Amino acid sequence: MLEINSRMARGRMPIMAAGALVLAAGTLAGCGDAGATITRLTVGSPGRDPYTLAANTDQVKVATRPARGGTKDGDAPGLYGGTRRISSCDQRRLVAFLQANPDKARAWAGVQGIPVSDIPRYVSRLTPVLLRTDTLVTNHGYRDGRATSESAVLQAGMGVLVNGYGVPAVKCNCGNPLTAPAGKIKTSNARYSGRKWPGFEKRNVTRIRPRDSRKGTITVFVLVDPGATMGFERPRATTGGDDGPPLPLPATETEPPGGTPSDSPAPVDSGSSGSPAPGDGSPAPGSPEPGISDPGSPAPGSPAPEISQPGVSPGGGPGTGTATGTGTGTGDDGSGGTGTGGTTGGTGAGTPGDEPQSPVISMAPPGGSAGSSPAF
Repeated sequence: MLEINSRMARGRMPIMAAGALVLAAGTLAGCGDAGATITRLTVGSPGRDPYTLAANTDQVKVATRPARGGTKDGDAPGLYGGTRRISSCDQRRLVAFLQANPDKARAWAGVQGIPVSDIPRYVSRLTPVLLRTDTLVTNHGYRDGRATSESAVLQAGMGVLVNGYGVPAVKCNCGNPLTAPAGKIKTSNARYSGRKWPGFEKRNVTRIRPRDSRKGTITVFVLVDPGATMGFERPRATTGGDDGPPLPLPATETEPPGGTPSDSPAPVDSGSSGSPAPGDGSPAPGSPEPGISDPGSPAPGSPAPEISQPGVSPGGGPGTGTATGTGTGTGDDGSGGTGTGGTTGGTGAGTPGDEPQSPVISMAPPGGSAGSSPAF
C-alpha cells in the first residue's frame, strides 16, 4: 500500500507542477500590458528620437472637447480642432526632408507600410488638425538607422496630420509617424513618464478609432476653433484654403463629458499599428507656417497648459470633426493598422486665409532657422 501511494504521489507531481506553470502563465497573460509605460508629450515637445524639428505646429490654451476619454470615432464632429483657413503643418517640407534623408525615409515609410516612392502622395492625402483631447498613440522615432516606437499620450493642442479615416498619422512638430496604440494597453493602470500638464487625468486619455471602412474615407472634417466659439468644415487633404464658413458648434460641445451614444467610450481591440488603408484621391497639400500672435482664450473651465519650452506662446487652435462623405478609392491613408503599401500624390502650396493667425508653438530646427533646409 505504501508503495502504491508513493507511486501515485510521484505521478501527480509532474501534473501539479505543470498546472502551477499554466496558472502562473495565465495570471501573467491576464495582466496584459497593464504595467506598460506611457510617455506624456506636452505641446511643443518633440519627444525622444525625433526625425527632425518643425516650427509653429502646436497651440496652447485650446479648449478641450467635453466628450473625451475612452474611444472616439475618427469621423466624430469636433473631435479635432484647427484655425480656419490656416494650416500649422507644412507637408511639403516634410516630404522634402524625407527625400533629402533616404535612411530616414526608408524607416518612415516602413512604419506607414508604404514604399518610399509613395511618400509624397501619401502625405498629400493627410489633413492638418489640432488635437482637442489628450490622445493615446504609438509614436515612432528614429535612432541608429532604424525606427523606434513607444506608447505616448499627446497633449491637446498638438498639431497632427490625420489620414482618411481620422486616425493620427504624423506628429507635426517632429515629423514622427504615428500609429494606433497597442490594444492591450490600459491607460488607467499604466505607468506614466514625462511632465504632467495641468488638467491631465488618466480617465480623459482618448483613443481614436478609425471611421467605419464601409462608409469609405472621410470627405470633410468638422473642426472647432481653438476657443470653441465656432465650427467649420475642412475638406480632407486640404490645408486651410478651402475651409468653409463659420458654423454653429457641434452638438457634442454642449453635452456633458461622455458624449452621445455614437460617441461614447468603447472597448478597443486594435492591436494593429499602421495607418494606411483605402482612400480616394485628394488635392495636393502644403501651406505656409502660421506665425505667432496674441494669445487666444480657452473656453470656460479649460486648463491652460504651462509650457517650459522656449518659443511657446499661448494661442488658440481649431477643432476638427468628420465628414459624412463616402470616398472609395484605393489610396494609402486609411485607418489604423500597418498598411501594405499605397501611393501618394505630389504636394502643392496651400492658401493662407484672411483669418488672423493664432499663437503657436515655435521650435526652430537645430543649427538653423525654422526655414532652413532640409528642416521640416
